[in-house]
Amino acid sequence: MTISTGQRLPDANLIGMGAEGPETVTLSARLKGKKVVVFGLPGAFTGTCTMAHVPSFIRTKAKLAEKGVDEIICVTVNDPFVCGAWSDSMGAGEAGISILGDTDGSFTKQIGMEFNAPPVGLLGRSKRYTMLVEDGVVSILNEEAGPGVCEVSAGETLLAQIA
Repeated sequence: MTISTGQRLPDANLIGMGAEGPETVTLSARLKGKKVVVFGLPGAFTGTCTMAHVPSFIRTKAKLAEKGVDEIICVTVNDPFVCGAWSDSMGAGEAGISILGDTDGSFTKQIGMEFNAPPVGLLGRSKRYTMLVEDGVVSILNEEAGPGVCEVSAGETLLAQIA
């Protein structure tokens, strides 16, 4: 079952790259008492993710902060080394966007956002989505119709939806 607005996100341990290497990030701790954008995508270094989705949040980060967003987290079903290299290649970390790995896909499965596309080698991946999470509860949720599209899940769309 897919998560919906008004529901609390399940807790998850995601992995990001820190100064000393891979670090576990407890999602509930990052969400507690904050307004956080969480967005998911099929994978690091893939076309739409690299050329459209992450850049849409780099472009809108300052305006989202003006609307009270404390943090932006990108969740991808990749290992932390790939997440770190991808973040560095796009300047996401410098822009203040955390790229975190759901390495076994368990969080993605818990929120009902997993998909497989065997013909192109995508197995155990995430659908493309964006959500605004306030103190752990989903207040806005946008899910794309397909993995190669970034319209309803773009930073600009979410920015326009936040009061």
